[in-house]
Amino acid sequence: MAAIRPEILKIEKVLVRDLEQATANADPLLSQVLEHGILNGGKRLRPLLVVLSSKLCGGAGSGTGTGIYELAIAFEYLHGATLFHDDVIDSANMRRGKASVNKAFGSIAAILGGDFLHSRSMNLVGSLGGKEALQIFCQATNAMVDGEFLQLRNAQNYNISEADYFSAVRGKTALLIAATCEIGALAADAPVAKRQALAEYGLSLGTAFQIIDDLLDYQGDVVQTGKEIGNDFKEAKMTLPLILALEAAGKEDKERLLFLLDDRKTRQNGFQEACELIVKYEGFSRSRQRAETMVTKAVTGLALFANEKNSSTLSIFEALAQYVLTRDK
Repeated sequence: MAAIRPEILKIEKVLVRDLEQATANADPLLSQVLEHGILNGGKRLRPLLVVLSSKLCGGAGSGTGTGIYELAIAFEYLHGATLFHDDVIDSANMRRGKASVNKAFGSIAAILGGDFLHSRSMNLVGSLGGKEALQIFCQATNAMVDGEFLQLRNAQNYNISEADYFSAVRGKTALLIAATCEIGALAADAPVAKRQALAEYGLSLGTAFQIIDDLLDYQGDVVQTGKEIGNDFKEAKMTLPLILALEAAGKEDKERLLFLLDDRKTRQNGFQEACELIVKYEGFSRSRQRAETMVTKAVTGLALFANEKNSSTLSIFEALAQYVLTRDK
């Protein structure tokens, strides 16, 4: 979207400058790891939402100061830290179309780089956002860990429900995006009602984002997504398309899906067959319907801002919600 391009460029500029300053006295390998993992693409959705939320509430983001952008990049750092660590856990070789950090520099360097980013993100939020912002940020971070543990517990539990899936998504993805919006509003000294409205927008948007992410893992184009397709199934991760298909499948097809999930070899060789069964039981189409419902909820929840002077910013929030549904990477 052309309207957000200037904001993305500002975020990128602040990101580059902050990384240079933060690593000025660090080991050169750390700088290489961070440049490869953070400055190698990315949508910058999380910092963008901080800036836009501040703008919508009439905060500093609507002026020329860089403070809100410096606060915003904390969320890109935390997101980057989770990607570094996730790729180690999943033994992923690709990220954003290039070698993952662990593939390029080794698992130890990836873990240490992620640790540095987590530390830097907390430093920025605490020093620029204050105690309340840091509390919101840490609660979201704790929820991410809880969500990952819940997903770990659900792995190879082939009877998990849709409700179990959404509980994990809320923790590992949605609450962090909600925190970006709430902290942006907090930085603008917005009243509680506006903070809550933006947090609810972020929660719904984040849930839709994760559903689409899970769909792309099955249906995406590796050239567009920049990462290997089918990893979730091959790792026996119970994401929504598979959960819905298993719930709807007849006895014979359900047993076949469970057989394909049985071990790494059958998952590796049976991915295409699994996709056909998920299509048969509308696991993909019904997952997209769930994402569409969440996007509608996100946009509807912004009615509080309908009479705000900055209507162009509100339009961007609405466009971002639609982008989540149509993105291909």
